Amino acid sequence: MLDQQERQILVVFPHPDDEAFGVSGTLAQYAQAGVPITYACLTLGEMGRNLGNPPFATRESLPEIRKKELQASCEAIGIQDLRMMGLRDKTVEFEDDEEMVQMMTKLIDELNPSLVVTFYPNYAVHPDHEATCKAVVRAIRRMPEAERPRLYGVAFANNTLAELGEPQIVNDIRDVRDAKWGSMTAHASQTGWMIQEEEKRRAEGDTEENNWLTEESIYIYDWTRDFEESF
Repeated sequence: MLDQQERQILVVFPHPDDEAFGVSGTLAQYAQAGVPITYACLTLGEMGRNLGNPPFATRESLPEIRKKELQASCEAIGIQDLRMMGLRDKTVEFEDDEEMVQMMTKLIDELNPSLVVTFYPNYAVHPDHEATCKAVVRAIRRMPEAERPRLYGVAFANNTLAELGEPQIVNDIRDVRDAKWGSMTAHASQTGWMIQEEEKRRAEGDTEENNWLTEESIYIYDWTRDFEESF
């Protein structure tokens, strides 16, 4: 389990469900320890590919459905401060770079977090993911080094292990398994197939736990690496 003596945590992801897959168990541990968490979700994921399995959403209804799913996920985790930032799904990469940095700077200035959680630049696959975490990195990089919050990144590109190595943190989340499950199932429009497979596996008597319910891998951002040239 991570050291839970944090002043304030700021989580920044572009889509509803990004938090569920990557760090919902870890965040639940912090929430249960009484650490205040603010989640800035940049879009409502209204362009998400999935509409439920079987489909229960339409292109018109999906934004409101995903908004409610996001709220339910935060409730399952224990996040009390959810900020919906109002950007459009699949267009975050086209937002003005400086405006994105200023959005992050304002959040950091307001909240004074000791820890920020986002994706790890160049290892986050989706263009919206990359645009989000690069704005976070740029905002923090502008701060005096002594005042910077620690930065944790979720990385899942195919070349992650080869280039970044093993994650510095592999967090045991078995004590908050129910919170992780609640966060994942809250995003039913996107995770229905995954949840159904897990429920089928359990119904068939398979008691081996999937690692996504037992541990979460986190990279600590390395400020000695210069990613700016590839941004």
